[in-house]
Amino acid sequence: MIKRALLSSLLLGLAFISSAAKAEKLVINSNESDPAPKETFTKVVDEFKKQYPDLQVQFNTMDHEGYKTAIRNWLTTEPPDVVFWFAGNRMKAFVDRGLLDDVSDVWKKNNYDQAFKSTLPAMTVNGKQWGIPFAYYQWGVYYRKDIFEKYGIAVPKTWDEFLAAGKKLKENGITPCTIGTKFPWTAAGWFDYLDLRTNGFDFHIQLMDGKVPYTDPKVKDVFAKWKQLIDAGFFLANNSNYSWQESVPFIMNGKAAMILIGNFFTETISEDMKDKIGFFAFPAIKPDLADGEDAPVDTIHIPAKAKNKAGARKFLEFVAKPETQELIAAGIKELPANQNAKPPVDPFLEAGAKLLANAKAAQFYDRDTNPEMATEGMKGFQEFMAYPSRVDSILQRLDKVEERVFKEQPKEAGVGGKGQVGGEKIVLGN
Repeated sequence: MIKRALLSSLLLGLAFISSAAKAEKLVINSNESDPAPKETFTKVVDEFKKQYPDLQVQFNTMDHEGYKTAIRNWLTTEPPDVVFWFAGNRMKAFVDRGLLDDVSDVWKKNNYDQAFKSTLPAMTVNGKQWGIPFAYYQWGVYYRKDIFEKYGIAVPKTWDEFLAAGKKLKENGITPCTIGTKFPWTAAGWFDYLDLRTNGFDFHIQLMDGKVPYTDPKVKDVFAKWKQLIDAGFFLANNSNYSWQESVPFIMNGKAAMILIGNFFTETISEDMKDKIGFFAFPAIKPDLADGEDAPVDTIHIPAKAKNKAGARKFLEFVAKPETQELIAAGIKELPANQNAKPPVDPFLEAGAKLLANAKAAQFYDRDTNPEMATEGMKGFQEFMAYPSRVDSILQRLDKVEERVFKEQPKEAGVGGKGQVGGEKIVLGN
């Protein structure tokens, strides 16, 4: 009996080892490092594991800023099987270098052209699809409703009303807008909106495509509007010392009244503050140019050198499901990219969906333009906010960068061009 028991145990052990040896490994690298997104995607991966127990899933989460640098190394050396990333030119830069896998087969198999109709242009390069979008979200101005009410400030809809609101806040010892530019992409949000509202969507996309110089008078007009705000004391002092998260307490404690940012900001709102925070679209500067919005699309991709592309495709299809997208949207406070998924019941997302329903949607400065241009551009925006008198030298420097990175593209005067990725009007919304 003892020998039989030992033999039975041995056979079970060998079977277990054999099964483990056959199990495929799937490595997923995520940049969703803030608490709520990290928790959400851990749940997503756990649900995926339940459906595919034959896969040994390794889920890695890395700091958002560090991820941006690390992914360039992974993709060219030993990549994971799935990477989180962004649509638009951020994606296209990797596609052009042959670093992402064409997943058009996944789109065709599942008829995703319909389910992801609104984000299809942002996922397409050369007629092929290179990843799966899982969410998108609005940018706009989040503000302290109670402070506005206290000082009789109406939600500004025009540039003059915006300036007047800032003046009233300053008179009462309140900084109009908090911002942290330690990581300069937050400054790019201001550039995007000032350009979209001053020059319009088509001009903005031409600039992103390197077809308009930064020393163009229309671009200089954007910086003139920006300088108006700086001179009026609109922004948090010493903002280059703060990350965006470190700038948030200033609006929560009432020392600042507004913040221009994406809807991920709402993750920072505590229960006792929810009734005090509102949202409005960036005010119009020219009424006929008021329908351009930043609406970044978040995505997942398969690296070209991934070892387990079959397993990776299973994960992409799992994330694309309406029920998975609903889980993600509820957890990260964004809108689901799959139009068959129901958006969360949330006042900010409802406002975002309404705002983006008929908008001309840009991806965001560092996703719409060449990555090298974006890096230098954002450095310039950060410098401008600290030293606005350097505007001419900053724009001349950006012209030189633009000439280098877009040297094969001729400059064009006027407006009306289309972006390299998703430059046409993209209607977002369910």
